Amino acid sequence: MKLYTKPGACSLADHIALIWSGLPFQVQIVDYATMKSPEYMAMNPAGAVPVLEDGGWVLTQNAAILHYICDKAPAAGLDGGSDPRTRAEVNRWLSFVNADLHPVYYPIFGSTKYLEDEAVIARTQQNSRDKLKTLYQRLDDRLAQVDWLGGTPRPSIADAYTYVTLRWARGLKIDLAGMDALDRFEQRMQADPAVQAALKAEGLE
Repeated sequence: MKLYTKPGACSLADHIALIWSGLPFQVQIVDYATMKSPEYMAMNPAGAVPVLEDGGWVLTQNAAILHYICDKAPAAGLDGGSDPRTRAEVNRWLSFVNADLHPVYYPIFGSTKYLEDEAVIARTQQNSRDKLKTLYQRLDDRLAQVDWLGGTPRPSIADAYTYVTLRWARGLKIDLAGMDALDRFEQRMQADPAVQAALKAEGLE
């Protein structure tokens, strides 16, 4: 398998999951120009990461790739294992991060430039910051009860994705004051050898 990833993007979650899985894989680091090239666009018309290539078959969309990694390495238990409720919890929180949390970053990452009004853009971005604080509080509440979002004995694909968004939050100085459980979660992830290896490979140490 070959993962196409942009340093620090959501594809970092797939990179971490692949290391956890123990599956053999290669990593191809790409930049913005590469993602907009005809060759790359042929794999992913969205011109975005992640892209996973496996034996000539190409898969896009972060959540789909994360689940595919789980299915390829069931013994790793990255999707919550065999217990239906634990699997459901992992899916619950993966869906929360993928559908509720991640899109709120779009205005801050620049998707509001088309508005061409600095005041409107600033209000839109502040609204996103306020929403993010509320969403991270939900994660903090969950992590005050369990070490890992799925209630699993080890981190899951939901934890990998959450960790990546926390890196964005820290870089953008999102107000996460008082979210002690989230801080402890971040420290646990930072100490994980697979996380450290993925960060090193993407030049993010």
